[in-house]
Amino acid sequence: MKYRYLTPLFLAALPLSGLAQQVIYPIDRATMVEGGKFDFKVEFDQEIQPEQATILINGKDFKQVLNGKVEFIAREDDKPVSALWVRDSHIKHAGDYRVTVSLNGKQDEVTWNIYATPKTRKAHNVILFIGDGLSVAHRTGARILSKGVTEGKANGKLAIDSLPHMGFIGTSSTDSIATDSANTMSAYMTGHKSAVNALGVYASRSENNFNHPKQETLAELLKRRTKMSIGIVSDAEIQDATPAAVVSHTRRRAEKAAITEMLFSVNPDVILGGGSAYFLPQSTLGSKRKDDKNFIDIFRQDGYELVTNATELKSLEMKKNRKLLGLFHTGNMNSVLDRRFLSNEETKKFPDQPDLTDMTKTALDILSKNPEGFFLVVESALIDKAAHSLDWERSMASTIMLDQSVEIAKKFAESHPDTLILVTGDHTHGISIIGTVDDEKAGEDMREKVGVYQYAGWPNYQDNNADGYPDKWDVSKRLAVFFASFPDHYETFRPKLNKQFVPAVKNESNQYVANEEYKTVAGAMQRIGNLPRNTDTGVHAVDDMVIQAQGPGSEQIHGYMENSDLFKVIVNALAVK
Repeated sequence: MKYRYLTPLFLAALPLSGLAQQVIYPIDRATMVEGGKFDFKVEFDQEIQPEQATILINGKDFKQVLNGKVEFIAREDDKPVSALWVRDSHIKHAGDYRVTVSLNGKQDEVTWNIYATPKTRKAHNVILFIGDGLSVAHRTGARILSKGVTEGKANGKLAIDSLPHMGFIGTSSTDSIATDSANTMSAYMTGHKSAVNALGVYASRSENNFNHPKQETLAELLKRRTKMSIGIVSDAEIQDATPAAVVSHTRRRAEKAAITEMLFSVNPDVILGGGSAYFLPQSTLGSKRKDDKNFIDIFRQDGYELVTNATELKSLEMKKNRKLLGLFHTGNMNSVLDRRFLSNEETKKFPDQPDLTDMTKTALDILSKNPEGFFLVVESALIDKAAHSLDWERSMASTIMLDQSVEIAKKFAESHPDTLILVTGDHTHGISIIGTVDDEKAGEDMREKVGVYQYAGWPNYQDNNADGYPDKWDVSKRLAVFFASFPDHYETFRPKLNKQFVPAVKNESNQYVANEEYKTVAGAMQRIGNLPRNTDTGVHAVDDMVIQAQGPGSEQIHGYMENSDLFKVIVNALAVK
């Protein structure tokens, strides 16, 4: 019997005579590249001696097949349960493998597929764009806002729209049909599914966040086997789940100080984003570290050049052999809507932050100097962070910025046709455009100003300066956009121009209730939430994720895929040996 659907917490709670006999990692149906590193772990539900258990792989003793350090733990975490590890293991030869573990007359098994990459390298460079939380409605809204619609036809296409190969990606995790950015991006980066909050590990029963079965990340693999350069670009904290997945191994994505150290261990050539608070020693104002390590100095001593604002980024002289660290905010960077279009207080502390487009261009300029090629991850993180807050204007503004970054990559690919471009998200949000909101309609009831079907007509956004963004976001006839999941909040039917929307706040009973800051907005109506009362924002959707691609190897993107399949697409395109 196989137990891949049981959570580690459930398994740990089972009595010794219960259902589970042992749990095996990697899990059933895992796929791994030939020679890729991973930790093998068997968890027994009782305290045993190692000679009591028989562990076979394709009928052979596991030590004849796996390469790595064997470790037996009689009492894991000082509990009456044992575990066997083979750390930093790998399998040399491609093929199908059946792992069987026998103890006290009971047997459990999993199957793995180890695959070899092609002999011929198709792609010289790979650029993976992640729109965090990117949903179909984000793309539709970005197109309407950026290009406009006339008589039912779009006045122009997004850069994403012309990528020729398309598929759907399943995003579910090992412990739930729902997911978060950590294990979804981790699946892209390792080829293994995992649990919510996990980065580069299987979520086992271990109590230590850093003692779970590791899976080698793509960046680690490329650093170990090739001379390619690695780049990570995000407008979130660089330790946030999506960029962190490129380098990290931890059960809890919140271990951001440790993720900074893992980032240094992998040593990407270009690192651009927010999150300087986790680089600074605890004695420095604004630091979020709990030690005196100064990772600004550590990175500099390792040859990284530091830039801290858009002006410095744009004034860089491009040269070979550069390593660049760009930190533009102590936390997440601010939305493009706040930075470029709204006169509010949001960007007061960091008034000179670069766009994602600026960071993408700089990363390409530097990484392309390497004749061995590069792998670059670019994340538009604030699509998700604004969508959580039910703030669709900021979310779609960040979608436009993602698309303009894709356009830069497509221009790069014109002169570098051996570049594989992949555009997707890590998960979706339940967001839909259902029509328009028209302030010119009579009455004060904002619900009656919502137009659907033929009564929706056309919004009146304009882009007279042709920068791809609406000149105004608070036009009189705007998109009507609503979310499927939400806490109690006041629906204002209007853009929030002073700061990102905060839909719910805690009350004296420690429950989230509608934020009364928005109660007095003309026409605002209270909406009773459809989420548990301990939830303050909208949540991710289980809907499939769209992926599009162009370039060598992109033909592998089609139909339905698991998110863990993307790793194989990339290593096959690069023919990693």
